[in-house]
Amino acid sequence: MATEPLEKVRQEFLAALAEAGSDPARVEAVRVRFAGRRSGLLRELEDALKTLPREAKPGYGKALNELKKLIEERLAAAQQAAEDAGARRQVLDVTLPGRRPVTGALHPVTLVRREIEEIFLRMGYSVADGPEVEDDWHNFGALNMPPDHPARDSQDTFFLKDGLLLRTHTSPVQVHSMETMPLPIRVIIPGRVYRRDSDLRHSPMFHQVEGLVVDEGITFGHLKATLEAFVHVLFDPRLKVRFRPSFFPFTEPSAEVDITCVLCLGTGCGMCSGSGWIEILGAGMVDPRVLSACKLDPERVSGFAFGCGLDRVALLKYRLPDLRLLFSGDERLLRQFEGVAR
Repeated sequence: MATEPLEKVRQEFLAALAEAGSDPARVEAVRVRFAGRRSGLLRELEDALKTLPREAKPGYGKALNELKKLIEERLAAAQQAAEDAGARRQVLDVTLPGRRPVTGALHPVTLVRREIEEIFLRMGYSVADGPEVEDDWHNFGALNMPPDHPARDSQDTFFLKDGLLLRTHTSPVQVHSMETMPLPIRVIIPGRVYRRDSDLRHSPMFHQVEGLVVDEGITFGHLKATLEAFVHVLFDPRLKVRFRPSFFPFTEPSAEVDITCVLCLGTGCGMCSGSGWIEILGAGMVDPRVLSACKLDPERVSGFAFGCGLDRVALLKYRLPDLRLLFSGDERLLRQFEGVAR
């Protein structure tokens, strides 16, 4: 009879389903074998309908529909039973070890900032802070930058309403310190600064740290000794420090400070472009006009100031190949600093 293959498939299906029991994987295998859309036995039986004589098709079709209904109902019940059995097997095992929580790590810039703060705290400095939204006087005027100074250009500075701006350096905190603190002044000033500068080597937001000392009898020799001690503690006591004449509006005399390349120790490498030196700081004696603007007598007191980019220091300290990594938010970078707590 034409319906004999249907009966054979029905019996095979019921036997296979009984053997699968409540095992989800085995129930799924039965479903694929009998009800799979591409290669299931039901699909083969449907294709066989097309080859039957016309008089045999009605009975075959009716039996095929009954078989399909049976298979669908039994499969649904078996799948539900397998799901219920799996839920019952999920028992809490209190003997399993606990899962360690995923902990974060301090950013390299934060690590460097804290280390620098510790160095200068041991040298008798205090840590100063100030607003990131500044006025023109503290950011430019008091620092001996005239109205036509290029740094005041809107292409370089983020200007806000009512004469305010995002500070372009941490130097305004030096002005606040000289206006409010009694002598002697010894402060270290870390913080975020902002400039309209974004390319492969620059970010519109970056980090600086500056230092300021003001007292009677402060000389350039004090500045040199301070920076040499700082570099040797932060990096390596084998490093040499050299001062090159330079110009900054708020210091006179001014100098660029180079150190022996931290990677090759002066022999020449790609990091230092073969020169053996890396520029790291800008420094100088506080300009007398800056002292006067802060209501200090330049005939009685003197001071020195210095500053560097924390991002660049982190790059050198931890041998990072690309400054942009510090701003990428890549957790793989931060995980490398787990346990380096300060």
